[in-house]
Amino acid sequence: MANAASGPIVLVGAGNMGGAMLSGWLKSGVRGADVLVVDPGPPPAMAKLIADNGVTYAAQAPSGVQAGVIFLAVKPQVMDAVLPPLKPLVGADTVIVSVAAGKTLAFIETHLAAAATVRAMPNTPAMIGRGVTGAFANARVSEAQRSQVHDLLKVSGPVEWVRTEAEIDAVTAVSGSGPAYVFYLVECMAEAGRKAGLEADLAMRLARETVAGAGELLHQSPDEAARLRQNVTSPGGTTAAALSVLMADDGMQPLFDKAIAAARKRAEELAG
Repeated sequence: MANAASGPIVLVGAGNMGGAMLSGWLKSGVRGADVLVVDPGPPPAMAKLIADNGVTYAAQAPSGVQAGVIFLAVKPQVMDAVLPPLKPLVGADTVIVSVAAGKTLAFIETHLAAAATVRAMPNTPAMIGRGVTGAFANARVSEAQRSQVHDLLKVSGPVEWVRTEAEIDAVTAVSGSGPAYVFYLVECMAEAGRKAGLEADLAMRLARETVAGAGELLHQSPDEAARLRQNVTSPGGTTAAALSVLMADDGMQPLFDKAIAAARKRAEELAG
C-alpha cells in the first residue's frame, strides 16, 4: 500500500461496494484508524467491520477534518444530495475518487470545487477480490496520488487506467455491467439445457459450474480467449456445431455490439 496522504481516507457510502473496498484495504495493511466511514446507516456487517477494526464512523461529514482521499461509493442518483456536505473535507492535497456510474468530473467539480479527482468503475466481483476496475485521473492528480489511488483500488482486482474520461462510459458498459451478462449467459444455457431434456435444477448446476470453471481457466491460463476456445473445438464436433450458430453473422457478436452500445449510451445519459 502506498504511503497515505495527509489526512484520513474518507469512505462515503457503506453499501456492498464500500464494504468490499474497506475490507480489502484493511487486509492490505491500511490501519482502521486511518479510515473514516461516512454513512447515515451502515448495514450490520459493515457496522461490525468498522467496530472490530477501529475504523472511525460518522453518520454525516464531520467538521474540522481535511481528507487525504475521499472515496465516493454511493449511487449516482443520490450524488446531488451527498456531495455538498463533503466540500469542507476537500483540501489542497485531497484526491477524490468516484465510482458512481455516469457522474462526470465536471459534475463532481460543481459540488466539490476544482480538485484532484479520479473516476473509477469497479464491478461486483470486487466483493470477493476478483473484480476489475477502469480508472481515469484528471490533470490535477499527482503521480503520488495516482499511485495511492491505484493501491486503494487494486485490493479488489486489477486496475486499468484509460486515456480519456469518455472511455469510462465504455468501461462501464463492458466490465461494470459485464457480470450481469455472464449471469444471464448461465440462465440461457440452463434454459436451453432444460429444453434439451435435462431437469431444470441439473441444467442450472451444469451451466453454473461450466461458466465458473471456464472463467477460472481463463483467469489462470496465459492463453488468449480465442486460443482457449479453439483448444476445446474439435473440427466437425459438437462444440463446432454450437459455435457455427453462436458465431454466425446474426449470432452473439452483433447482439453484444448492440448491448454494449445501449449500456454506454445509458451511462452517457446518466451524466446529463
